[in-house]
Amino acid sequence: MKRLARLILAFVGLFVLLVAGTLVAKSRNVRVEAVGPAATNADLRIKEVQLEEQSEGVRWRLQADQALVFEKEGKTTLKQIAVDVQDQDRSWTLVGEEGDLYDASKNFEIRRNVVLTSSDGLRLETTVLRWQAAEKRLWTDAPVTIYKAGAVIHGTALNMLVGQEQAEVAGRVRATFARSGS
Repeated sequence: MKRLARLILAFVGLFVLLVAGTLVAKSRNVRVEAVGPAATNADLRIKEVQLEEQSEGVRWRLQADQALVFEKEGKTTLKQIAVDVQDQDRSWTLVGEEGDLYDASKNFEIRRNVVLTSSDGLRLETTVLRWQAAEKRLWTDAPVTIYKAGAVIHGTALNMLVGQEQAEVAGRVRATFARSGS
């Protein structure tokens, strides 16, 4: 009987040591999440950015909460973006949560909750919108919804040549038009 009691005591003691050892080992390997801004390899970090440029009768102003400049890649990553464009005939506002501006080409990509509105009543919504400066081409290969004067157009892509005022909604397109009051 004493031998059985000692064997049970030894087993319980060994079990307690094993559990305690496991708890100590796990507590030393706890992952800690960083608080605050994530570390980046950006060459320059700028808060509250404002850029303005005027060329060929078009003036645009870009505002962003933050810009991360990557000189080697030739791009600037932007957060919480708003772009205002003034043409002779109308104006546009473009907003999105993040994007990239490519220095050499002046190409631009804006992502996440992208909304473009124009002074003539057009509203465009998508998840990504790209600008190719040399071609003056605004495009997306993501689903797009366009609203104007009671019409709603849904498509899976958009290609717009701004200089020619030509736009093409591609993919499965669905359009709804409001009836006129006549």
